[in-house]
Amino acid sequence: MRSTLAILLAGGAGERLFPLTRNTAKPAVPFGGMYRIIDFTLSNCINSNLRRVFVLAQYKALDLIRHIRAGWSILSPELNEFIEVITPMKRIHDDWYLGTADAVYQNMESILAEAPEHTLILSGDHIYKMDYREMVEWHQDRGADATIATLQVDPAEASRFGVAVIDDNYRISGFEEKPKHGNPARSIFNPEMVSASMGIYVFRTEALLDALREDAERVDSSHDFGKDILPRLVALGNTFAYDFRDLNDKSVRYWRDVGTLDAYYDANMDLVSVTPEFNLYDSRWPIRTHMPQQPPAKFVFAQEGRRMGAAIDSIVSPGCIVSGGRVIRSVLSPGVRVNSYSDVENSILLEGVDVGRYSRIRNAIVDAGVKLPEGTEIGVDEEADREQGFTISENGIRVVSHGMVKSLSARA
Repeated sequence: MRSTLAILLAGGAGERLFPLTRNTAKPAVPFGGMYRIIDFTLSNCINSNLRRVFVLAQYKALDLIRHIRAGWSILSPELNEFIEVITPMKRIHDDWYLGTADAVYQNMESILAEAPEHTLILSGDHIYKMDYREMVEWHQDRGADATIATLQVDPAEASRFGVAVIDDNYRISGFEEKPKHGNPARSIFNPEMVSASMGIYVFRTEALLDALREDAERVDSSHDFGKDILPRLVALGNTFAYDFRDLNDKSVRYWRDVGTLDAYYDANMDLVSVTPEFNLYDSRWPIRTHMPQQPPAKFVFAQEGRRMGAAIDSIVSPGCIVSGGRVIRSVLSPGVRVNSYSDVENSILLEGVDVGRYSRIRNAIVDAGVKLPEGTEIGVDEEADREQGFTISENGIRVVSHGMVKSLSARA
């Protein structure tokens, strides 16, 4: 993998994850208690022996930059190994990044300085396990200009994806963009499924740079890989499909786009099952992050009745104190405190959340640092929650952020 450069796109505004992205970029949003969303793609890079990674940031990047500095300064510059965050520098034109392809185009000089034979384009907001070495080898064996990673999807779900049309030699001849009809192109890898693009691409670097230069001259382009770059390369006839091999070792391949509040919530809940759909505990494919300096989690009070410090089917991070409260099927990030006689169920509490006594929290995401006063109820009465101004997702998940603390105090 010495001849491969990875470019991780991490500049999205994350509007559909608001208010969690009020002060931070989407890839830096906490996930699974200990982690940030970007940690999963970066862990795939390190576990795949990729040692040169550019992270292209833009939107509210300070938190992301600090996380990369604190948790991912693990490579050796002396060996030309790095994970380097690059923000827009306007070296080529005077605009910010105009799209995913333009973000890479604006950093063409950095790519040329590394002189990679192949360039791997990744997204910073997906949860999955993948050995990129296998994809790069597949790409090299076919002498491809571009290779697109595809995921096997049930045809009933095809309308959510770009579906690849693949011939018997695994060459992509076209795409059906979110097909609404009942007979989308079936997958060469499994005729009962369709092959959907995962937003993961390997390019022969020379072909990539040529395509980016051509795209930059087009006034009608949105400067996006999926909409502009890949369709033109597919038309040239040397773009191939790679079938995603999941290292999660489950019956169903696991890949999640956590770009919406409901998707983010569901993916977190995938972690707390007795047999979790996504396995964080596989030492063969470790997920790395910045480990906070926090004491071990603590559970106090064990009395009959409701005053019981306990957590069941939950993830409890370092620094948490469950003090006479009860936590069920929830994710507690570092430094969370759940006080006496409180119940937290099916919820995600981000770092430093403090749940006051006698509170009831259901089906909620509580943003970092929020202090919930005594007697707070969330997820119990939808009409009352709407009156409080909570963000409520399509599936009814309540999201509580800092601007709501005063109204909660009045309500209590």
